[in-house]
Amino acid sequence: MASGGRTRILILGGGFGGVYTAMELERLFKKDPSVEIGLVSKDNYLVFQPMLPEVISGSIGILDVITPIRRLCPRTNLYTRTVESIDVKNKVVTMSSGFRPRPYVLEYDHLVIGLGNQTSFTGQPGLAENALPFKYLGDALVLRNHLIHALEEADIEREAEVRRALLTFVVAGGGFSGVEAIAELNDFVREASHHFRNIDRNEIKTVLLHAGDVILPELPKTLAEFAQNLLRKRGVDIRLNTRLAGATAETALLAGGERIPTKTIVSTVPSAPHAIVAALPFKMERGRIVANEFLEVPDFPGHWALGDCAIVPDVTNAGQPCPPTAQHALRQGTRLARNIAATMGRGQKQRFEFKTLGKLAGLGHRSAVAEILGLKLSGVLAWFMWRVIYLMKLPGLDRKIRVATDWFLDLLLPADIVQLKVDRGAGIARQHYEANEVVFREGDKGDRLYVVVNGNVQIVSEKPGQAPVFIAELGAGDCFGEMALVSDQPRNATARTAGAVDVLTVDREAFHQLFAHLPPLRNLFQQLIAQRMKGSNGGDKK
Repeated sequence: MASGGRTRILILGGGFGGVYTAMELERLFKKDPSVEIGLVSKDNYLVFQPMLPEVISGSIGILDVITPIRRLCPRTNLYTRTVESIDVKNKVVTMSSGFRPRPYVLEYDHLVIGLGNQTSFTGQPGLAENALPFKYLGDALVLRNHLIHALEEADIEREAEVRRALLTFVVAGGGFSGVEAIAELNDFVREASHHFRNIDRNEIKTVLLHAGDVILPELPKTLAEFAQNLLRKRGVDIRLNTRLAGATAETALLAGGERIPTKTIVSTVPSAPHAIVAALPFKMERGRIVANEFLEVPDFPGHWALGDCAIVPDVTNAGQPCPPTAQHALRQGTRLARNIAATMGRGQKQRFEFKTLGKLAGLGHRSAVAEILGLKLSGVLAWFMWRVIYLMKLPGLDRKIRVATDWFLDLLLPADIVQLKVDRGAGIARQHYEANEVVFREGDKGDRLYVVVNGNVQIVSEKPGQAPVFIAELGAGDCFGEMALVSDQPRNATARTAGAVDVLTVDREAFHQLFAHLPPLRNLFQQLIAQRMKGSNGGDKK
């Protein structure tokens, strides 16, 4: 983002709050070239979260719940990166690297923080390894594929105990996300089981774990109980006052000591505060930024916060924090944009005021519960209202048409049981280089450790304005690249191939896991670094 006398507004987060802030800023400054708008989002699309559970059952296509941010905000500079640090004093944001392993730095005059929260399994052993989160678009696709895979395996499994575990599906969390997820999951696996010759539908078991006395505590008790009874009639085993404490590859561990044999655990429990946000020097409560009624961060001019990562007073509810809902976030974005404009001489700042219009929860199979403007609805009528309201709110006419078509076809056609296998990226991978190729350059970010399988790699120092200085030549069995990973500093030399080379690469996360928890390996690398530091100071160059 160039300066040149322009006012630079940078938005962090591609959720409802961030995107609607950018949309309103574009509307307000569409004819003003002195204002530059930037938005940082790890994805280049906005996910319409209320419809995400329907991706599980295939009621709507996976791409139909997302809208390209570039289409919604055509005048905004979009940076598809993750935020690594925020320097509030110098008004600088550092982002992750792209194809080139170098950090990307942006300066700003106004910073809007809407980074939301993060999935966290802290204090729940085994969940990070064995539970499936349900928060993002990729999570819905992974879960759907996992469900189909479990059915495929159960169809050919001969051991009854293993087959029962494959056909047991556990969802933790009785809020909106958990209830809608278990409803769609339950409908999908029971309907899809008709296509598997060796699966007995009576063996299918879906379990919802909830720590409270009744599911959907945000709704009136009568509606919550209606949802509870309906799901139970459809075969969902609802365990109230029950908390998921951990997991293994074979079982879900409950807080009371009970174990449920299962191969599928879905966690929708509340997420933890965003780590980048929690490290900021702002006033915080429970890891969230305390903003005032104008969505400003007090004592830090030019800094604003909204959405799940902020505590914004609800002036319509005696100053209590606004609930973390989409309807609040998008309206906060609109008001925040107008208040930024007011600081630039366009009108007066106004406090954020909005009263919740209603709450809806889909229960699958043409049922829902809803409270709209105080009116309580349940069953088919609530389901119809659920679809009409969310279809109207879905951004983009093309997406509305696609979703409406999907819903119509879903009434006529059977559930799709195609499994799209999506494997997780390996921490260890193999890479091939031809002669005189650069593996990494001096000054690049340390993102991988390299082990030479065959061939030779030359390590040279290439300072600007100086002739290259040869440091070492490495062959099969040698490793390089560890110094930048251990010190978290930029690469201090360039690695270039002397011929055809094959290497094994270990990514940053895998390396740090090994380095932290395997003392012999840690000692080995510390000795290797000490030896190479000695060589770089005039001793052994290798």
